[in-house]
Amino acid sequence: MRLNRFIGNFDLDAERVTLRDLDVVHQLARVLHLQVGERVVLCDGAGYEAEGEISSFGKDEVQIALGKKYKNENEPLRRVTLYMAVLKHENFEFAAEKATEAGAAKIVPVLSARTVKTGMNTERVRKIIKEAAEQSGRGIVPQLSEPMMFADALQNAAGNDGNLFFHTDGGTAFEKEPETISKRKTGIFIGPEGGWSDEEAEQTKAAGFRIVSLGPLTLRAETAAIIATYLAAR
Repeated sequence: MRLNRFIGNFDLDAERVTLRDLDVVHQLARVLHLQVGERVVLCDGAGYEAEGEISSFGKDEVQIALGKKYKNENEPLRRVTLYMAVLKHENFEFAAEKATEAGAAKIVPVLSARTVKTGMNTERVRKIIKEAAEQSGRGIVPQLSEPMMFADALQNAAGNDGNLFFHTDGGTAFEKEPETISKRKTGIFIGPEGGWSDEEAEQTKAAGFRIVSLGPLTLRAETAAIIATYLAAR
């Protein structure tokens, strides 16, 4: 049976930890209905984790006795940053959740020329990302940056080892970019439902990014984000 897991700033070198995050305490006691003696996995958010046994429940805390910590082996070899054009809030939340499950290390919301600005609740998205990381067995919680303009996203991506700009109008097939795909730190750009503007595509070329395609089919932006993240991370 797979154990429930929680990611947080836990001291895994300690013999015992006390959880005081009220959301976690509520989930353990009221949602999952776990009992003293049952086991969970605690992750420190830096790639290490340990199994623990619930030793007691208090009003606002839970004590857990820890076993030996070990390295989480589920993280992808490559660090992928997803530069995702802001979508309608429920669509962006879905893309962020599934990109986390697919292996994204960081998600950057991008305000593009064709972005429909609906307002994004970043704290809600961070919670969704954290829950997706825990559910999927990740050892870290992907970072969510504050939304940034397209030009700022290009500048931010300059620090990556390679960048892939997914565009419906041309570009080489994704699988024909092995050199860029194999980079240790890769950025991938996914546009809004209306696609990137011609000016944005030209700015990307000038920045030296590779323009690629996921094939002839027309994909929803969130679908493209999930597929591209999974392929680039591996």
